[in-house]
Amino acid sequence: MNNELSQNNPLLPGLLTLPIRLMPSSMHTRVFVSVLNRLFRQELQDDELDFLEGKQISIHVKDAELRINFSLTGHKIISTHSTDPDLTIEGTVYDFLLLASRREDPDTLFFNRRLKLNGNTELGLYVKNFLDGLDITERWNYLYRLSDKASRIAERLG
Repeated sequence: MNNELSQNNPLLPGLLTLPIRLMPSSMHTRVFVSVLNRLFRQELQDDELDFLEGKQISIHVKDAELRINFSLTGHKIISTHSTDPDLTIEGTVYDFLLLASRREDPDTLFFNRRLKLNGNTELGLYVKNFLDGLDITERWNYLYRLSDKASRIAERLG
């Protein structure tokens, strides 16, 4: 793992990756999938995520040495164990925090290759447009504030 830090792109310090690496990847995925199903409950019911149906998605958080695989079946996001995902989204903890806090828009993060999409480019475009079009409402306020504070802490640490 590259431990080089820059002011523009802080990386998670190696010591903080230890607890993540000690937990089984299935636990990370279960938590992530559970959170996504709650966050996107309305979007799932409104079929706004149908473009994910049967597609294997992998999120790779490089500095946390974390890989999460999931798919959509019916109206539910489920964990998968795919070794050949249709789409991989790759970035650092900081970049994903910038995305979640809306401190950077998806276009900027993807255009600057801070978040990288590999695989099915059409599916990647659907994901990017979905994220870009999300309306942060009161139900997202806690996540927004938490990710904003975490990204600012990362900047100070980095």
